[in-house]
Formats: sequence, structure tokens, C-alpha cells
Amino acid sequence: MPAGTESLFTYGTLQLEAVQMATFGRLPAGAPDALVGFAIAPLVIEDPAVIAISGKAQHTIAQYTGRAADTIPGMVYAVSLAEIESADTYEVAPCQRVSVVLQSWRRAWVYVDGRHPPLRP
Repeated sequence: MPAGTESLFTYGTLQLEAVQMATFGRLPAGAPDALVGFAIAPLVIEDPAVIAISGKAQHTIAQYTGRAADTIPGMVYAVSLAEIESADTYEVAPCQRVSVVLQSWRRAWVYVDGRHPPLRP
């Protein structure tokens, strides 16, 4: 991975082309991976700007369970720090960006339920 490149794991609307174009200004290269120790839960979106970008009033959020059997499939993208900061603006409360180790043993940023964040690995 080139210097200055970050890994961002996505499992929801950040995988949508329209969201990527609005958030990153491009379609980043990605590879399949999985988030271990988390389960998917629904997240109602009230921010009209986020709904306009994603086209959805209900997104998903990763909730920490700590159980190895709980996994969330998704994609890990190579993005810049500026693109991560743009994604920070797109994501709504209670989403919190944390650093995790994915199923592949790759370290990546991911947005999870900040009301119940994981312990730092």
C-alpha cells in the first residue's frame, strides 16, 4: 500500500457507488474481508443530507459482541487520510471510527456503534 494510504473497511452504504462518489469523489479499489466480533443492527437515519446521498433512511451499524463467531462481510478500500476525514463527515451519530484487525489480519478503520465501542486491540 502506498505511503499515506489508509485502509477503510465498509459493510453498508459506503459500498454504494453514489455514496463513494459523493464522499471520495471516486470509486476506490477494494477487496473482500470481514469484521470479526461484531453483528449488524439497523440504524435509522434522520439527517436529510445523508438520506439524499445514500437514498436510504435506514442504514446498518456494526455492534461489538466480542464473539469470534459473529462476522460482518464487507470490503476494505485503500483511501487517503483526507478521504477518511470526508467519510467522518458522512457518517452520523452514533457511528464512531475505530481501528480494528480484520479477518485477514489487516488493520483498518471502520465505523461502529459508538455507544458500545470495542476494546482497543
